[in-house]
Amino acid sequence: MNGASWRDSTGRLETADRLGLAVQVHGPPDAPTVLAVHGYPDNHTIWDGVVAALSDRYQVVTYDVRGAGESDRPATTDGYRVDRLADDLFRVADAVSPDRPVHVLAHDWGSVQAWHAVTEPRAAERIASYTSISGPSLDHYGRWLRSKLRPNPRDLRELATQLAFSAYIAFFQLPAAPELAWRSGIMPKLISTLERLDPKAAGRPTRPVTADGINGLELYRANAGRLGDPVRRHTSVPVQVLAPTGDPFVSTPLQTQVEGLADDLRVRRLPGGHWLPRSRPELVARCAAELIDHVEGGEQTRALRSARVRPGRGEFADQLVVITGAGNGIGRATAQAFAEAGAHVVAADVDDKALRGTADLLGDAVTTHRVDVTDRTAMTDFALRVRTELGTPDVVINNAGIGLAGSFLDTSVADWESVIDVNLWGVIHGCHLFGRQMVERGEGGRIINVASAAAYLPSQVLPAYSTTKAAVLRLSECLRVELAADGIKVTAVCPGLVNTGITTSSRFAGTDDAEQAKRRRAATELYQRRDYSPQRAAEEILRATRRAPAIAPVTPEARAGLVLSRLTPRLLRAAARADLMPK
Repeated sequence: MNGASWRDSTGRLETADRLGLAVQVHGPPDAPTVLAVHGYPDNHTIWDGVVAALSDRYQVVTYDVRGAGESDRPATTDGYRVDRLADDLFRVADAVSPDRPVHVLAHDWGSVQAWHAVTEPRAAERIASYTSISGPSLDHYGRWLRSKLRPNPRDLRELATQLAFSAYIAFFQLPAAPELAWRSGIMPKLISTLERLDPKAAGRPTRPVTADGINGLELYRANAGRLGDPVRRHTSVPVQVLAPTGDPFVSTPLQTQVEGLADDLRVRRLPGGHWLPRSRPELVARCAAELIDHVEGGEQTRALRSARVRPGRGEFADQLVVITGAGNGIGRATAQAFAEAGAHVVAADVDDKALRGTADLLGDAVTTHRVDVTDRTAMTDFALRVRTELGTPDVVINNAGIGLAGSFLDTSVADWESVIDVNLWGVIHGCHLFGRQMVERGEGGRIINVASAAAYLPSQVLPAYSTTKAAVLRLSECLRVELAADGIKVTAVCPGLVNTGITTSSRFAGTDDAEQAKRRRAATELYQRRDYSPQRAAEEILRATRRAPAIAPVTPEARAGLVLSRLTPRLLRAAARADLMPK
């Protein structure tokens, strides 16, 4: 049987135990073949959106696995064993692409059987790449459960979470009750409700077919025993794991802690729920195509490089981090910290000399751009160059800022315009331009906006500065809500007294040159006595990037001020009446 006979038709393929599988073929027959394997309780139609996105470039093959859709149902539970499912996959691959290895794309139970297939010796000749979504290897699952049985709070928490997610498996082992739940409509309604909870789901979810749900129960009954007797499995096939972070059945740790399963492994955490092929087909298609193109033609996107699992590399290995105001102070220290953690840093600043210092410090780990964050056109060009030359950033840190002190009545309109342009509009430009890129990429990200403890501490000597930083804080909180569904987490970092160069460049409104110089010296001495270094602040920013809280106060006084602003705002207002600015 040759692949051409399947073109533009729905055929039936006989399995080793004489069951008929319904196979569907789309796209040019001379192109690389993508073999898509569905899970439970779905059938091949879950791939319709992905097929539409890929079939202009690849021959895309789907099929109803045994017991689902138009395929035959095994007579006994034994017919659903994972080794038979894996053999079906190879038989379909041989039929539709006999002379060329296929690229497997699988979801849920499709991924379970594909993991079994891809870790068999014959996979090296028949499978060119494997993209897995929401389905672990059963042997890995069993070993993973054992690895979490140790007195470590994180491990025990991850174990408890996954056991809660998997509670339905025990229910499926019961006689009659699961079938009754399907026939009564309870299970179809529950699954539709869970799918609808995905904030990225478009339109109404597809109500699962009752027969597919009932037949597929045998998948769990035939294979649950493997969890109790797992073996070590491994593959040389390039593997990509797409891990939806909102999956209610397969926890993110179970999906992503797969370092030992493949020589060539990439893990990509994606915002979305369990039924990612249906809710975000374009994203699934793009991610799969990136791996396929890399394997077929040697092309490799930055997204693939950053997703590559390399033991021993830094925490932010191969991630792209954009930092404004990176020429000095907290910006430069943060750039250095991310570079040491394995990231490639795009350092932006308006000061060429300062940028050269950052470039000399970081070497090949940094790309520098001179840009004025207040200039919308310049920032637009900067964001476009970053995406074109390096890709969409994983982390954006809007750090550029200036200081301005003095009473409200002494602060001129020009002073207000200057501090708003840098401290607020600079952040708005960075969030808007790079946030849009992150949304369009569809893989989440982090936006860190450097505000200040002054954002929540009233002051009669910092009205303009505090106002802009309070605006940055509230903007960050609003964006955090808006972008949550896209997997983009926004954090406002609020430093206290950090010994940077900001005091030497801050302006004191309503003073002459001599008085201004005097106050700058006094402020600098205060910050030096406090002696909280930019490097310590940078460590807090890395921690905030990792944990992604809504607000991350930096320095003890910033943390204390945040607590007091919530518990005793009247006390803070009373304290603000004292003019504590050095004179």
